[in-house]
Amino acid sequence: MTEELVNLVERLSDPKLRKAEVITWGCPIMSFGNLSNSKIATLGLNPSNREFVDENGNELDGNKRRFHTLYSLGLKKWSEADKTHIDLIAELCDEYFYRNPYDGWFKRLDYLISGTSMSYYFPSGEACHLDLIPYATSCKWTDLSPEQRSLLLQLTGDTLGLLLRQSPVQLLVLNGQTVVDHLQKISNIQLRRTHMPSWTLPRKGTDGVAGYSYVGKINQIAGVELNQPIAVLGYNHNIQSSFGVTSQVQTSIRGWISKKAKEIFE
Repeated sequence: MTEELVNLVERLSDPKLRKAEVITWGCPIMSFGNLSNSKIATLGLNPSNREFVDENGNELDGNKRRFHTLYSLGLKKWSEADKTHIDLIAELCDEYFYRNPYDGWFKRLDYLISGTSMSYYFPSGEACHLDLIPYATSCKWTDLSPEQRSLLLQLTGDTLGLLLRQSPVQLLVLNGQTVVDHLQKISNIQLRRTHMPSWTLPRKGTDGVAGYSYVGKINQIAGVELNQPIAVLGYNHNIQSSFGVTSQVQTSIRGWISKKAKEIFE
């Protein structure tokens, strides 16, 4: 996967990424956790800016650092990066959940897949997290313009396929409707959608926000043929940002993933 990481680092010099609010002084994030050891991968949109900065916008450093930057690698520009720098970037990706993970975001996702007996965290380490876009942006995905989102998917849409093609991942878990929609588009598939009454998010004065599950398989992503079909499970609620995702809904989604995963791995 070194070749893909080198390519992602080289793309950071593309001025188009700056137009899309990418934090170009931060490294690309190939994976959160060791992809080469993972049977399950959760999938999101793109890394949070909090992987690089604190709540005041200052670059994380020392024991708080999560990923490398130009500063931490002693570089003035990414074109100066050599194999040593690439290896250091990959190392922090692999060791992410053993250092200073953004638990406020990942603990919820880890709970959802924990019924499979696999986890991001020690002692399992058989799960990792991937994003459709491997670059952090200075603002949230929802604050980017449609043009900026389209540009990011266009520039990096093949990365996910290239990474998964070399991995042992058998199950991809999609976090939220936007992730589901984008993966369906770039993979040219239609996942099977099912209404899940127990996943309804309560709202005063209404019937609430309906919950839906998605099931299917992918054979290619953005034109990149995979070595084997990968099972896909998804849900329409974004666990971290959807308002009113109750513990009951999370428990129900966890049980559903656990049941489906047993069918996949048996």
